[in-house]
Order: sequence, then structure tokens, then C-alpha cells
Amino acid sequence: MPVLMPRLRRSLFMGIRRQSREAALQYLFQEDFSEPAELEREDLADRFALFCGLFNVSKKGRSYALELLRLSFANRERIDDLIKQAAVNWRLSRIAVAERNILRLAVCEMLYIEDVPDEVAINEAVEIAKRFGGDDSPSFVNGVLDAVRKILRG
Repeated sequence: MPVLMPRLRRSLFMGIRRQSREAALQYLFQEDFSEPAELEREDLADRFALFCGLFNVSKKGRSYALELLRLSFANRERIDDLIKQAAVNWRLSRIAVAERNILRLAVCEMLYIEDVPDEVAINEAVEIAKRFGGDDSPSFVNGVLDAVRKILRG
């Protein structure tokens, strides 16, 4: 029984992180359809809190989702440059909105979240792509993120 508890705790933690990633993705998806001037008027934390209230986002997952959002917005240029390098023959604007934002969040984790190994960020992104993307999304996301990993880690 003592061996089971750490696994259970770990799976619960990963469940919350998955919820956070999905909430961050849905928020970014929504933001892609908002006017830039509209977004500049309000603080990210306030906008995300409103989003969470409207869409019943779990309170446990909100802090990690907000951390991902802050990091991805603050480092958007670097994140997008890595995606552009890795997505050979694809312009960023031509990548579907869901896939583009899944990639952004995963690259953000690979760059800035120390306790998330690249393999976990990639696997989580692929699983989320299965849920939110099209039939080809998981393999596309996996291929681009693997290329990003090679760029970052050599």
C-alpha cells in the first residue's frame, strides 16, 4: 500500500497539470479571435479569472495554467521562432489555431518549466492534440516538438 500512494499522488498531480494545459489551450484559442486592442486593456490574470469563471475551470489547475500563459505571452517571439524553425515548410499563420497553441504551450514548458522533461511536454501535447485537434494533429504536433527538442538540446 505505501508504494501505491506516491503513484496515486503523481497521477493526481499529472491530472491537474493536464487540466491546466487544456485550460491554457482553450484560453489561447479564445484569445486568437479577440482584438489586440481589447486584450491590452485588461490584465492577463483578470481576463483568465473571468474565463475560468465562465467555463468552470478547476481551481486546482488555474495557477499552473496562468503560469504557462504568462510565460508564453512574455516569450511569444522566441517560442514562435522555434516553432517556425521546426515546422519546415509551414508558416506559423497556416498552422491550425488549436495546433499552433498546443505547440506554443509545449515549447513554453520545454524552455521555461524546469520540472517538466521534454518527453513529458511532448507526450502531453500529443495527448491534448488527440482531444482538441484533427486526425493528423497528434503526429504533426509530435514531429514539430521533436524537431524543437533537437534544436534546443542538440
